[in-house]
Amino acid sequence: MNTFDLTNNTVTELNHALHAQKGNVSQADWTVTNPKGSHNLAVGLDEALNVDIHGHAGYFCAGMNKTANITVHGNVGQGVAENMMSGVVRVKGDASQAAGATAHGGLLVIEGNAGARCGISMKGIDIVVKGSVGHMSCFMGQSGSLVVCGDAGDALGDSLYEVHIYIKGEVKSLGADCIEKEMRDEHLTELAALLEKAGVDEDPASFKRYGSARELYTFKVDNASAY
Repeated sequence: MNTFDLTNNTVTELNHALHAQKGNVSQADWTVTNPKGSHNLAVGLDEALNVDIHGHAGYFCAGMNKTANITVHGNVGQGVAENMMSGVVRVKGDASQAAGATAHGGLLVIEGNAGARCGISMKGIDIVVKGSVGHMSCFMGQSGSLVVCGDAGDALGDSLYEVHIYIKGEVKSLGADCIEKEMRDEHLTELAALLEKAGVDEDPASFKRYGSARELYTFKVDNASAY
């Protein structure tokens, strides 16, 4: 295992070392120590690397991830796993706003709470939050799944498309065009698989499902005030 101490090295040097593995992986397992809230840690990875970050990370940690398995043993700032394509990103602590923003695939697990706009404009990622999420989570969400084992803030799922939202706790309010939907057998199966994949021990039957009412897909003058 290669240990990279950010007390003695820069974030740029770390990312260059990780990117150098592309196409010719000689070192798959990496440990990063003393991150001290640095921004842009382990971004743009495109190989099946295992990266353990021991400490808190700043903005855009694990952004644009593809195939790598990245674990942060601490909290993360804004935009963790932003625009992720595949792989797994796990945060052992809390995440700031816009976690998983615009991400196209992969799995993001947040073991603490997530701030506002979790999953904003998500495009295929699966996000599992063991705690609660802030306001406007899943705003304009297009596809994928958001699972929240705690509560959700105001305007959940505002202007969403086809994301599946599963919430165990209370929802402060629903956003435009987001409604509670029937939890059918196929949704229980999907949710059970997501919880198992994320390593979360919860009963799928204790969750409620939310999704799009599909009233804002095309412009209707009667709905003008909701746009």
